[in-house]
Amino acid sequence: MDTPPRPAGHRASRPAPNPPRWLLVLVPAVLVAVWLALGAVGGPYFGRVGEVSTDDRASYLPSTAEATQVEGRLPAFTGDAVPAVVVVTGPGELTPADLTAIGQRLETAAAAVGAEGQASPPIPSDDGLAVQAFVPLPASADLAEATTTLREALRHDLPPGTEVLVTGPAGFAADLTEAFTGIDGLLLAAALAAVLVILVLVYRSPLLPLAVLATSVLALCGALLTVWWLARAGVLLLSGQTQGILFILVIGAATDYALLYVARYRDELRRTPDRWEATRRAWRGAVEPVLASGGTVIAGLLCLLLSDLRSNSSLGPVAATGIVFAMLAALTLLPAVLLLLGRAAFWPRRPTVDPQAPEPGADGGPGLWARVARLVARRPRAVWVTTAAVLAVGCAGLTQLDASGVPQSQLVLGGSEARAGQEVLAEHFPAGAGSPAMVLVPQEDLGAAGDVVAGQDGVAQVSVVAEGAGPAVPLERALAGAPAPLVVDGTVLLQATLTDPADSMAAEQTVRDLRTALAGPVPEALVGGSTATDLDTNAASVRDRTLIIPLVLTVILVILVLLLRAVLAPVLLVATTVLSFGTAMGVAALVFGPVLDLPGADPAVPLYGFVFLVALGIDYNIFLMSRVREETLEHGTREGVLRGLRLTGGIITSAGLVLAATFTALAVIPVLFLVQIAFIVAFGVLLDTFVVRSLLVPALVHDLGRVVWWPSRLARSAP
Repeated sequence: MDTPPRPAGHRASRPAPNPPRWLLVLVPAVLVAVWLALGAVGGPYFGRVGEVSTDDRASYLPSTAEATQVEGRLPAFTGDAVPAVVVVTGPGELTPADLTAIGQRLETAAAAVGAEGQASPPIPSDDGLAVQAFVPLPASADLAEATTTLREALRHDLPPGTEVLVTGPAGFAADLTEAFTGIDGLLLAAALAAVLVILVLVYRSPLLPLAVLATSVLALCGALLTVWWLARAGVLLLSGQTQGILFILVIGAATDYALLYVARYRDELRRTPDRWEATRRAWRGAVEPVLASGGTVIAGLLCLLLSDLRSNSSLGPVAATGIVFAMLAALTLLPAVLLLLGRAAFWPRRPTVDPQAPEPGADGGPGLWARVARLVARRPRAVWVTTAAVLAVGCAGLTQLDASGVPQSQLVLGGSEARAGQEVLAEHFPAGAGSPAMVLVPQEDLGAAGDVVAGQDGVAQVSVVAEGAGPAVPLERALAGAPAPLVVDGTVLLQATLTDPADSMAAEQTVRDLRTALAGPVPEALVGGSTATDLDTNAASVRDRTLIIPLVLTVILVILVLLLRAVLAPVLLVATTVLSFGTAMGVAALVFGPVLDLPGADPAVPLYGFVFLVALGIDYNIFLMSRVREETLEHGTREGVLRGLRLTGGIITSAGLVLAATFTALAVIPVLFLVQIAFIVAFGVLLDTFVVRSLLVPALVHDLGRVVWWPSRLARSAP
């Protein structure tokens, strides 16, 4: 078909000759069939991520970490079992008959869960009101299922009024596993439902939102299939946390890219009756910003490869894989679907060709973005100075952010039997019982090391793993050789029960002090255990923040310089994005602290928040400024930024709403880290789209004029 004459002011564009009609049907049909086949293969993997994922924090640490070195050598002393700590209390002081009944029930329960070895005998507390015991659960078992079975078996036929709680490493691991059980169904359903509602409101069409959602879901199928096999081969480390972020990121990014393409396609359908020509023009207009946007996010994510923590270094390629599939789906599947559907995709508001319609971006309507553009044109300096000042005030809350770490008992929100058990344990036993510090020392230094550890403030008692089956024996008995310490490769294992809860800041300080005290008399000593794992993880997270945040900024700045062919504009864009991030974190600190009274934040929270907000915030900068540059070439900088704002304002805010909604869906998983990331990214994205990209950046560019393109030719010459 021929394109009708355009009114004056439209840019001339010679339509390309149409391919044969059969090819116009065959090519998009083949693309759709390929994606459907990918979905058919990848779809079943939604329920199988648990087969290749782990939530063991010790597996995230680098091999050089002291806790990792100890963890690798522990099986030779204690086996591969994960200890479940059982604490039993009665209505009063437990009698010998009660202890006998509890011991029998422990043996039966241990057999029911297939424990590796026998459960320890009940160990009474000094006040006689409680006992504790240890049940070694197989490391290969489903800890959530095994812990549930253990609880039910223990509670059967015990004396009336007796309370049984299961805590320790197995209990907390089971809590975390149960928290992630809804990640395949609940999280995905919440994200898709939120996106569907927004798309229906944006397009007011029943068919187009389904096409966009199908694009996102099939992109996720392809990403999940790829990531699953990479994790199966040991190339990547998957966790429930990483899985949740992958789901949300792919759904959000694919929908954002789809929104950009649909907007271009709808504009072209109003300018030409030929849907092939409209597809060609829309694809050419969308491909550069989508590739630049996705490439920027990928580059930022891949900076995480430099992290010392495998949870972070694996997230980079996992999330980058998701972005690749989001881009591929938005640039192949969606154009193919819309080419096949044509104007019917927009029913009941089908776009019609209108040769008399005003040029896109021209100021001539009463719409919201026309009014915003007029405000920016009238008082640009007042707009950007006021906006920047308000954002700077929001940054002040950063001083209230506590990101020094979170106790393991607080990782899962809501009720937790493991947390309750830890509290009961601390009432009747040393607070660190059940999760001792593990100290590996040379055999010949056992005495010296034992004296240092036993004399350390914060250590309640010291035991040594001895030869033969059974629990560790007191240090004095091991030194006397009754029984002899177990020696593996010339080393012995001390277990130091701490006076503070193993996941507390005080316990971490005790581990630091232990390492310092042992460094002189026993330089080969290594201190590990759950407390040391938390300590080393937090230290690695702080190191990652210091290294990766400046690197991400540098990489993104270089990409923007190449994309915009300028230096000043990219510097300003990065500065506004950092300001937006600071405000989001400042507000989040106030919400997490005084408002919600959360127990602090993981040190990785600022890093994750930065990577997602800056990388995704630059997305919207690219959507805006690539269009502004395109308009500047013909209309000049000040008119170009106003046109770019009118043309992209609706797309960017819709995309921001979609991304904020998808990240908000993370909050359905009751894990503190994910809830905090959900708020930070959702609030930050809305701040970016409604304030920074709508007011601050356009007003700043309009005020500065063509100098923003320095040193390119656009800064020196008229359009």
